[in-house]
Amino acid sequence: MKLTWFGHSAFRLEFGSSVVLIDPFLTGNPSFTGDRAAAIGGATHVLLTHGHSDHVGDTLSIAAETGAKVVTNYDLCMYLANKGLKAFDPMNCGGTTDQGDFTVTLTNALHSSADFHDGVSHALGNPNGLIIKQKGGVVLYAMGDTDMMPDMGLIAEYHKPTHALVPVGDRFTMGGDAAAFACKKFFQFDTVVPCHYATFGLLDQTADKFVAGMAGSKTKVAVPKSGESVTF
Repeated sequence: MKLTWFGHSAFRLEFGSSVVLIDPFLTGNPSFTGDRAAAIGGATHVLLTHGHSDHVGDTLSIAAETGAKVVTNYDLCMYLANKGLKAFDPMNCGGTTDQGDFTVTLTNALHSSADFHDGVSHALGNPNGLIIKQKGGVVLYAMGDTDMMPDMGLIAEYHKPTHALVPVGDRFTMGGDAAAFACKKFFQFDTVVPCHYATFGLLDQTADKFVAGMAGSKTKVAVPKSGESVTF
């Protein structure tokens, strides 16, 4: 599995015949300075953790341009369908769907999920994490925007994720110290990749606290720059 980070929580996964985009916030993302066409090229799936604009991002335009199928919670799927989305696979927390080369399971996340217009917050289902199980390969836990939570113990025991995308930017998610604590307490990851930092001034500007917190662990911490890739 090849993973490319586009800044914030936007990722591209490539494995088998699948090209999977996670939370593709590209337009308006100050951390993304790459070629948008290259970033979305060949996309087969878009996976969304929740409905905030810095995670839904370019989903509608990507789906229209590439034909990629959007996989996310039912409420968010229906919201996007009402805006013209054609290919989607709705689900909800605890459910699993088969996407060909991989399966997706939605987990809990401790956050919020809404769209804001006309001065009103409109709920878009509950926030989620993603368990992406590559058939015969990596089990990736994209935590989404979340705090640490007891559910992580059950996720570790049942799904046995081997790799993770971990929010570390503080204020709206776990900070680096808390994220490292959760990773070491609940999981035995092979590799973790920090995310959701440095995008805006309100967030921690580096992943240094997380890297320091993971010191002494057997887990490898990969910290790519925006646009860089790592291979699992």
